[in-house]
Amino acid sequence: MKITIVDYNSGNISSVINSFKEVAQNKVNIVVTSDLKKIKSSDKVVLPGQGSFKSCVDALNNVSGLAESLNEFAINNKKPLLGICVGLQMFADIGYEETETKGLGWISGKVSKIDNKDGKYKLPHIGWNQINIVKESKIFKNIKNNSHMYFVHSYEFIPNDKSVISSTTDYSTNIVCSAEKENLFGTQFHPEKSDKLGLQIIENFINL
Repeated sequence: MKITIVDYNSGNISSVINSFKEVAQNKVNIVVTSDLKKIKSSDKVVLPGQGSFKSCVDALNNVSGLAESLNEFAINNKKPLLGICVGLQMFADIGYEETETKGLGWISGKVSKIDNKDGKYKLPHIGWNQINIVKESKIFKNIKNNSHMYFVHSYEFIPNDKSVISSTTDYSTNIVCSAEKENLFGTQFHPEKSDKLGLQIIENFINL
């Protein structure tokens, strides 16, 4: 099995790569690339994202044909894809960080700034927080409800269809911290920074 982590210059993804390699332990071929042919021939794809929504979308669009190849992989061919942090946010139709920016449009919705209740809640939302699992998800196998995951974000994904939400966290409001729609999986938290439970989520994705 070949899993590709998409490297499109969207910030430091070394911890994502290291976590996947640690879990895969040479049983699974982990490839890090933005090569379209290699992405298309993969069994699964991981789409990380660090920084702002706009900077990640711009970086993705700077690689000619990458958005189309990911669309073909995930939407046409229905192969498993995991979006992490801004990688999940880019599933949305539109994001409002820096300026209005078009997303990939895979899960209808928007990405807006977290309502910090006039400064009562610090932004970015950084650190460990409990997740409330609201629907059974394949990537939450062996993960107990109210487990702690690691977050770093100021913006949140708000899907139109609430049935795609697989977990939330309480930070000023109920924030979506993971979504699942058919072959699309996304986490707002960073599994690669969430210790053993995060590695379990990565393992669950590898084992899908």
